[in-house]
Amino acid sequence: MRFREPLLGGSAAMPGASLQRACRLLVAVCALHLGVTLVYYLAGRDLSRLPYLVGVPTPLQGGSNSAPAIRQPSGELPPRGAAPPPPPLDASEPRPGRDSSPDADSRPGPASNLTSAPVPPITALSLPACPEESPLLVGPMLIEFNMPVDLTLLAKQNPEVKVGGRYAPKDCISPHKVAIIIPFRNRQEHLKYWLYYLHPVLQRQQLDYGIYVINQAGDSMFNRAKLLNVGFREALKDYDYSCFVFSDVDLIPMDDRNAYRCFSQPRHISVAMDKFGFSLPYVQYFGGVSALSKQQFLTINGFPNNYWGWGGEDDDIFNRLVFRGMSISRPNAMVGKCRMIRHSRDKKNEPNPQRFDRIAHTKETMLSDGLNTLTYEVLDTERYPLYTKITVDVGTPS
Repeated sequence: MRFREPLLGGSAAMPGASLQRACRLLVAVCALHLGVTLVYYLAGRDLSRLPYLVGVPTPLQGGSNSAPAIRQPSGELPPRGAAPPPPPLDASEPRPGRDSSPDADSRPGPASNLTSAPVPPITALSLPACPEESPLLVGPMLIEFNMPVDLTLLAKQNPEVKVGGRYAPKDCISPHKVAIIIPFRNRQEHLKYWLYYLHPVLQRQQLDYGIYVINQAGDSMFNRAKLLNVGFREALKDYDYSCFVFSDVDLIPMDDRNAYRCFSQPRHISVAMDKFGFSLPYVQYFGGVSALSKQQFLTINGFPNNYWGWGGEDDDIFNRLVFRGMSISRPNAMVGKCRMIRHSRDKKNEPNPQRFDRIAHTKETMLSDGLNTLTYEVLDTERYPLYTKITVDVGTPS
């Protein structure tokens, strides 16, 4: 043993020590390589879960409908102009080649069918519902009729209003899909004021709305209620409106808190007109501006068609609502103030001498005179930047 100790402790031991260190280094390198491989493997597993966490479909989730989303890096939204449908605001634009379909993009279709497209458009999901009371309202407004209104300039001042007078909020989804129906003949100056004041009000109220001016052709006796029936029917060809506001063209609200939308009961909006000293002329009064839901309107068979000339149709409408068990809701007199544009009575709109007799028989006639007996002919439909004008022939008194 003593003979070999010097050999083991001398220079002859160096090759063995070097080999030992080389082996240790090799083991360390192998361990490092294994560790790096394991890290990348685990990282790859985590990244594969990322699409599920952010809601982006993977090749296993979707077919051809989800292909554009697959090509996007995880966590990134598709670029504008890619496969996802347009945001809800564009639903108000008219569809080219079809005169009466500004809601074309808002109707359910194959792209929004959950069976074929399990991931809804991200834009729609990101929009909250509009609040019950809009935060944009300003309250009382100064209403004057002593300045000229340029409709071209007015359209530029309301850039969010689409052709045909359609608007929907861009930052929330409104639950109120409102068609505003205006019976009309030879009142262009009044219409300018109405558009000037009402478009900003309706936008601040965050309504999904459209403006329909129903123009009576010819020079026969004016028939306001029949024009309102026409407006109801024609507006529904454009969009699935759930609420209908019927407004005279010469009435302007003085407070934007006076909501132009529907409630659980029929709504009388113009409750305090300056013409009547800012008060109701009588309790049953339902004229001027009113709002009915689609179901409420259908329940009373719409409005009467046989009131030619001025007066009576609003009282007939009130009777129809009462006979169907409904009551009238109103804003308070301060919020419900309205101004009327002063004018002389129109020709061919003289007081109807038969109105009192017809009002007395509403209960007997409402089932046989209304939406179910409405006849008319559309002569022209014009889509202006701020409103849709539908000219119709409603016939003559029988």
